[in-house]
Amino acid sequence: MQLAPPAGHAFDPGAEAARATDAILHDTLHGAHRGVVVDSPPGAGKSTLVVRAARELAAAGHPLMVIAQTNAQVDDLVLRLAEKDPELPVGRLHSSDPDPYDKALDDLPNVRKSTKAGDLAGLDVVISTAAKWAHVKADQLDAPWGHAIVDEAYQMRSDALLAVAGLFERALFVGDPGQLDPFSIVGAEQWAGLSYDPSASAVATLLAHNPELPQHRLPVSWRLPASAAPLVSGAFYPYTPFRSGTGPGDRALNFAVTSDGSAADRVIDEAARAGWGLLELPARNTPRTDPEAVRALAQVVRRLLDRGGAATSERAPDPAPLTADRIAVGTAHRDQAAAVRAALAELGVTDVTVDTANRLQGREYDVTVVLHPLSGRPDATAFHLETGRLCVLASRHRHACIVVCRAGVDALLDDHPSTEPVQLGVTVKFPDGWEANHAVLARLAEHRVRWRS
Repeated sequence: MQLAPPAGHAFDPGAEAARATDAILHDTLHGAHRGVVVDSPPGAGKSTLVVRAARELAAAGHPLMVIAQTNAQVDDLVLRLAEKDPELPVGRLHSSDPDPYDKALDDLPNVRKSTKAGDLAGLDVVISTAAKWAHVKADQLDAPWGHAIVDEAYQMRSDALLAVAGLFERALFVGDPGQLDPFSIVGAEQWAGLSYDPSASAVATLLAHNPELPQHRLPVSWRLPASAAPLVSGAFYPYTPFRSGTGPGDRALNFAVTSDGSAADRVIDEAARAGWGLLELPARNTPRTDPEAVRALAQVVRRLLDRGGAATSERAPDPAPLTADRIAVGTAHRDQAAAVRAALAELGVTDVTVDTANRLQGREYDVTVVLHPLSGRPDATAFHLETGRLCVLASRHRHACIVVCRAGVDALLDDHPSTEPVQLGVTVKFPDGWEANHAVLARLAEHRVRWRS
């Protein structure tokens, strides 16, 4: 882990980010270890680092493979590489599905696409998902790739890493340790605590067997505003803290239409002022698709659009309109997201992103409206308390996050202490769900607006 700047020196976000990136690239290109691990908080420039590392490896004469976890991530990396270096030969290894990649790739002359790795041999960079790479056999290649980059490495299960490890000799692993744990459709309790737990993240297993590998972190979030970074860092990244790349006065969210005095407008104004807003509904146990909470979410989004919002930031001198594509609604469950979409459609809103935390990972918006995972619940299950789920929901925004939640979650947490069995050998990297939820709720309570039916 790189050292912090000397005590007494003012924090320069640009300089610190550049310093960290230089150290990462030095270890990647010139280090003696077979792996380099990089922890990246939300919005710290993870994709930018992956693109730059790929370009520098290719320029140094090191052809490489890039492993991402979803087709959307793969296509995004291909587009970013093409934008930064239109002359760089890139291969997009894809499946045989009817619609296997973003059709925007067809317009890029430097991108070659194929279902077979052999067809892409000799290209500087070849990119695909971990699932597709797992079908490529080392004996089908003339030689293993000398280098690989594993993007979103904390979303990759260790068994998926094992399936592709024979394809490369050295690798850069980049990911966000605060995101949701890798998904598994089978129980993995019998492996808990073991160094070869197949359901653990690729990074956890890698470091369990190779503790000497260089570990770095990106110290600055360029997404989260100064109002959000301290809470997200303290609640979810206590061992890898980070700072916002902007200061308190660098961003602003203003509305052309004044408040009508409703709870929706008051929580919008509070979030615009402070970066956070809590729209609190009366305490009550409800169905998962709580109709009143869904209606509140929809009304907040409708008012965000009706009031003519404009976002000012360091990106441009002029305010940018707060349009529907810059707003997202986050939920814990797909049926909740479907209920919100239906409620928004009834209000004439169709272009706002509404999705679960799992599918919002890696995405960025100006304003997010979130249904708290524990809102209206009679119990606190491991699913709803998963630290990564709340972290994702609370860290997608550049300007403001509005949380809709029924009162009583703090009491629910106190009444339902953890009953999960303690697993020997399992490293606790973050505060547990109780601690993280209490930290977030304590901050949100300072920005509470009560809903009245």
